[in-house]
Amino acid sequence: MKLPIYMDNHSTTPCDPRVVDAMLPYFTEKFGNSASRNHSFGWEAEEGVDQARKHIANLIHADAKEIVFTSGATESDNLALKGVVEMYKEKGDHIITTSTEHRAVIDAAKSLEKKGVKVTYLPVDKTGRVDPDDVRNAITDKTILISIMLANNEIGTIHPIAEIGKIAKEKGVLFHCDATQGVGKIPVDVQELGVDLMSFTAHKIYGPKGIGALYVRRKAPRVRLAPMIDGGGHEGGRRGGARSGPPPGGGGHERGMRSGTLPVPLVVGFGKAIELCAQEMPEESVRTMALRDRLQDGIMGAMEEVYLNGHPTERLPGNLNISFAYVEGEALLMGVKEIALSSGSACTSATLEPSYVLRALGVGSDLAHSSIRFGIGRFTTPEEVEYTIDRMIKAVNHLREMSPLYEMAKEGVDLKTVQWAVH
Repeated sequence: MKLPIYMDNHSTTPCDPRVVDAMLPYFTEKFGNSASRNHSFGWEAEEGVDQARKHIANLIHADAKEIVFTSGATESDNLALKGVVEMYKEKGDHIITTSTEHRAVIDAAKSLEKKGVKVTYLPVDKTGRVDPDDVRNAITDKTILISIMLANNEIGTIHPIAEIGKIAKEKGVLFHCDATQGVGKIPVDVQELGVDLMSFTAHKIYGPKGIGALYVRRKAPRVRLAPMIDGGGHEGGRRGGARSGPPPGGGGHERGMRSGTLPVPLVVGFGKAIELCAQEMPEESVRTMALRDRLQDGIMGAMEEVYLNGHPTERLPGNLNISFAYVEGEALLMGVKEIALSSGSACTSATLEPSYVLRALGVGSDLAHSSIRFGIGRFTTPEEVEYTIDRMIKAVNHLREMSPLYEMAKEGVDLKTVQWAVH
């Protein structure tokens, strides 16, 4: 076993060597622009893109024409929310989301609020799930979009998306799902879920960084989006020369929804990563879940005042989020420097605010501050899990020995009633 150990697979994953092998030829030999339609270099690149599009569509039970490539899930989320609001502004100005979405959705919603859009942020229960009845009750005749994530990036809780999808259909409201943490780890079927738009990315599933996708439904209903990036040319020709024949799927890059030359090597890598997930998901999810359960039992069985955050069963196979009472999360991370973990959410961990996701679950700020997220992935080994259990127990016990609060609590003092002297 080599140190350091990587246990932060929800923030990013290493590229699978098979993905790198698939990408390499597209940097050097097959370097054409996939939009160049009048020579073999372009055709070859386009073939690589088409193949990737098919793999991605197959995994989520969509049509290849419904996959729009973006720079990642953050762009996909922004394009979904802002693109729908702009395109359907005649119909209404209200969107519904939850208080525990990824920052990409919450910040996009906040930016829309500044432009006069009304946003309802639904609460979640103590396991992090939203109640479908709350979604139903929040819908008004001005609601044009519901945006709810498939699985939470911090606590791994999986939302009842299919139930929400049925409500959205019944009410004729478009439904966007940020499935960044779920695609490739749990089965995802956009038809069964009743989703009209879905965001996801390659780097969470052993693919390259910098490439993501937005699924955009073409039939029943046909979803239309206002693009955020212009310059693809909606009438055929574009930078890179004239085209022979009509443009695919309605003109411009990516069905006119997202301009820019496609990063063909990244697209090919995304396709390969998805293809591997499709083949290996059944065994991989069983293996990662077994390692996750071992990690959870090993840590929680050895110490008191250790709490699981999120849903006990409806959660991602590789996710474990635990709060260690009387220990500062940042101090704990410093104590196990050779293990890559995160406290709070990786995208917001530059701030020392306790996690907004845990606060939404009703977790007190002291416990929220002491939470650690473990992300187990494809390359995690049983030896690494055993090492992590051992190190966490030692580090927590060591920090608690130094904590006067822990000592007081052990002596039966209710810390909530203590009056702290102010100098």
